[in-house]
Amino acid sequence: MKPRSDKQALSLIVYDADRIQHPQAQLFDVGFWKAQGCVVGEAVGRGSAWFLETPFGSAVLREYLRGGLPGRFIRDRYFFTGWSRSRPAAEFSLLVELQRLGLPAPRPLAALTRRQGLLYGGSLLTERIPGARAVADLMAERAADDAFWAQIGAGIRRFHDHGVVHADLNARNILIDDADTVFLIDFDRARRAPGASTRFAANLKRLRRSFDKLWPESVHGRLDDCWEKLEQGYVAA
Repeated sequence: MKPRSDKQALSLIVYDADRIQHPQAQLFDVGFWKAQGCVVGEAVGRGSAWFLETPFGSAVLREYLRGGLPGRFIRDRYFFTGWSRSRPAAEFSLLVELQRLGLPAPRPLAALTRRQGLLYGGSLLTERIPGARAVADLMAERAADDAFWAQIGAGIRRFHDHGVVHADLNARNILIDDADTVFLIDFDRARRAPGASTRFAANLKRLRRSFDKLWPESVHGRLDDCWEKLEQGYVAA
């Protein structure tokens, strides 16, 4: 990777020069990609993520949007406290670091921070993980596979061993590819804090709450067993 930055008066684009040679704001405009027929799907969560087929490969475009009560008033803006501290630039920087550590996370392609007075908005482009599916969509299918759940626990432990504190670890932010590799995604507000055992424990508690919420009724009796295998995989890793 070759992380580079393009700073203008009211915007900052950070990007991987190995993949994008001429960064422009239009790369973060879903309308631009739709006009070229490059949008091939969409995942709707707190905000929206669009799946793209681009000249630099399969990608995911995500706009930074607020959730919860603040999102009712200011949906796509945040208070500006510095370019490097903006959410797009910070997440891009962390993803670059995760790539250098060899951790299974999306490869960052580019991030845009655009300032408007005291506020800013932004978007992030990452490489799409081929064949990846969210754990939330695999719960019923893999409920009887003890090794699968242990592998997820071991995958999370890899990140914690490198001090990575995920801000929203849930069953939709853990992806499994065709080779059963465990990926974590959505590192907005995540950071590295080696030895932060309390925060790592909080990550697992947050994940368990999402399991309780999303676990299919058809395999309800397997929830506790699968969670136990996940915890065992985490401890043994």
